[in-house]
Amino acid sequence: MKKLKISMVALLVLAALSGTYFLTDAKASKGNKLKSPTSLVLPTGYEVGDEATDFSLKNIDGKMVSLKDFTQAKGFIVVFTCNHCPFSKAYEDRVVALDAKFAAKGFPVIAINPNDPAAYEEDSFENMKKRAAEKGYTFPYLVDEKGVGQVYGAARTPHVFVIKKEEGKNIIKYIGAIDDNAQDPSSVSKRYVEDAVNNLLQNKPVVTQSTKAIGCSIKWRS
Repeated sequence: MKKLKISMVALLVLAALSGTYFLTDAKASKGNKLKSPTSLVLPTGYEVGDEATDFSLKNIDGKMVSLKDFTQAKGFIVVFTCNHCPFSKAYEDRVVALDAKFAAKGFPVIAINPNDPAAYEEDSFENMKKRAAEKGYTFPYLVDEKGVGQVYGAARTPHVFVIKKEEGKNIIKYIGAIDDNAQDPSSVSKRYVEDAVNNLLQNKPVVTQSTKAIGCSIKWRS
């Protein structure tokens, strides 16, 4: 009888300890992103100073485009953007202006649409072609069917990566927003991308190397 009571007490103690363990583990899992299998496999994205690997993506004219195609370029203004996002629309003219100002100086714009058209029909390849024609894009507008945006670490549209060619490598020099006012171009006081490219053209360090990209979250292809 005593042995039975001892066994029952032991089981109750083990159960209590197990419950405490699972509760603690659950709390740890909730606060620890590394517990998520998804977060373990997703790329972390580039940081300033990293080398960006080249890509090959389809342009709106049907041709494949890579960074290596721009043999005379000193660098690139890579903009992850799309058709449907209000922030992308608000910045559209400013992206066109960046290419007009810097392409001839060696820093062309490369626009990439990372969104899944199944989530937003407006972001389909056909609509990309229409939008580029309507707005008079002077730069490639590529469809990202290969997860290039995830490799870069793009999170929103628009999200900009300024790249400089250094000894045959594409080095990230700036990551973030185009400027400090999405709503009103006339009220912009800090032109992050423009300043970064001007620094690079003068062979100076980029003063502001990163900012928070403001825009719509990207809907990745499944």
